[in-house]
Amino acid sequence: MNTPSSALTRYYQFHAGIYDATRWSFLFGREDILKQVRRRAAPLNILEIGCGTGHNLNLLAKFFPRASIIGIDLSGTMLAKAKMKLSSHGERVQLREAAYDAPIRGESEGFDLILASYALSMFNPGWEQALQAAEADLSPNGRIAVVDFHQPRLPGFGKWMGMNHVRMDGHLLAGLQSKFKPEVCLERLAYGGVWDYLQFIGHKKTAPGV
Repeated sequence: MNTPSSALTRYYQFHAGIYDATRWSFLFGREDILKQVRRRAAPLNILEIGCGTGHNLNLLAKFFPRASIIGIDLSGTMLAKAKMKLSSHGERVQLREAAYDAPIRGESEGFDLILASYALSMFNPGWEQALQAAEADLSPNGRIAVVDFHQPRLPGFGKWMGMNHVRMDGHLLAGLQSKFKPEVCLERLAYGGVWDYLQFIGHKKTAPGV
């Protein structure tokens, strides 16, 4: 059966080899969202959803040297790249090959930070389940941080991105706001107005004091 997850896995079997060489040119705000988190908190238990080749995991390990970090991704090919990149961090960074469609915290109190960097827009279907899992996986005072495509400004661009498994019609912002109280919520222009990307940091609405 050709499911959305199997199609995405095949997509990244090819793109894993060129991902780091190409994505820097249009995945805007990835490092900035981590710097914004670092100004606000020092998380000790971190999860990255859709960690890919480990670009963000490497930064997380450097920014938060006391943190235990888990990266989860559907693509074993991408995770193989991540494993090589993260070898210097030892067992502090763990990788899991799986879809993020249910909470994974087990008996722990949850994650202080859950990051989703240009991942949720590719979970089609699945982004709603991922947000539900993240809500359950967050510790009471934890933060979710999301940077992702938001919506196109040029006719046809959204359709072209859809051919590359990316949905960008403003749906993520609405979903995030339904579950999390925003601390940072920014819509930024990319390439002078070709599309908007989203930066969001928030807490669970059920968190103490929220």
